[in-house]
Amino acid sequence: MPKIVDHEQYRKELLGKCFDLFAQKGYGSITMRQIAQSLGVSTGTLYHYFPSKQALFEQLLEEISQQDVAIALAELGERKILPEAMEALGRYLVKNEDYFIKWTYIWVDFCQNKDSEQMKGSAVVKRANQRYQQAACNFIGIQDPVLASFVLSFVNGLILEKLWGDETIDFCEQCVLLGKMLTAYLQQSVSHNAANCKK
Repeated sequence: MPKIVDHEQYRKELLGKCFDLFAQKGYGSITMRQIAQSLGVSTGTLYHYFPSKQALFEQLLEEISQQDVAIALAELGERKILPEAMEALGRYLVKNEDYFIKWTYIWVDFCQNKDSEQMKGSAVVKRANQRYQQAACNFIGIQDPVLASFVLSFVNGLILEKLWGDETIDFCEQCVLLGKMLTAYLQQSVSHNAANCKK
């Protein structure tokens, strides 16, 4: 009796293995043939699931962004007051530091091999960015895309500093500081809006 293959599950397994490959070899320097060899599959099998290296990477981005959001929101838990939420974020970054550094390295390497117009036009990149932004809004508890983008940029900057070897960066300390800044900003915004309403 022929073996029944769950193609979607197999595709996800291949993608999961590609994460470490891209982290070790870099997007720009590895070929589809080398990926197939490392995964222990034929190039025909790899091309059956992924028509190109870019398509493979984009599917990896789609998968990872969905997983990242689900795992982070589940692990960070219920909505807390902002300072507690930022402390929880700091602990989460410490716990997953190696993963975030690898993913940032992979992402930077991919971007180096694309021009900015390609990146702006990518539906997959837009969806991933929107997914992360909405998760940040949900986490902060405020539907403000500008503020969500600021928090994401702040976190990405911390991870880049770690990637570049800055050992003075303390995720917990930085996130506590971010919590204080956001709290002050939000209090000022409320006061400003209240003053405008009285006019």
